[in-house]
Amino acid sequence: MKICFTASSGGHLEEIKCLFPVAEGCDSFLITEKSGDVKTVCTDNTYYLRQTNRREPLFFIHCLRILRQVSKILKKEKPDYVISTGALITYLVCIVAKMRKIKIIYIETFARVDRPSLTGRFMYPIADLFLVQWEELKKVFPDAVYVGGVF
Repeated sequence: MKICFTASSGGHLEEIKCLFPVAEGCDSFLITEKSGDVKTVCTDNTYYLRQTNRREPLFFIHCLRILRQVSKILKKEKPDYVISTGALITYLVCIVAKMRKIKIIYIETFARVDRPSLTGRFMYPIADLFLVQWEELKKVFPDAVYVGGVF
């Protein structure tokens, strides 16, 4: 079994790093953003994508480039699962994964207690397994599975 972990930088990356032990004994890799905290990543098999902000003037062009990069990565790596904690770039990873029929596990960020994140709202319809870290979010995402905090 092969697992693709994906998270944007910052807190999302810290959350995904807590999940690396689930891949013990499996082949895995990480897709994240190129940013100031990349030195904190704990895996040798890491792909870095351009950090993108949805308010940038060239946002859609950057997204198209990222989609092309992600398509090449997933074609090369052939994961069975994508595990994501958000945010923006991970949605693009999951869109490509869905088109390739790769199973998607999404974990709504710990920072969202009773209101969904934008990424969570986008991921809910496409995730094969949608996990929440706060029971209150089950009201927003009724089909989600409450798992408690990943930290």
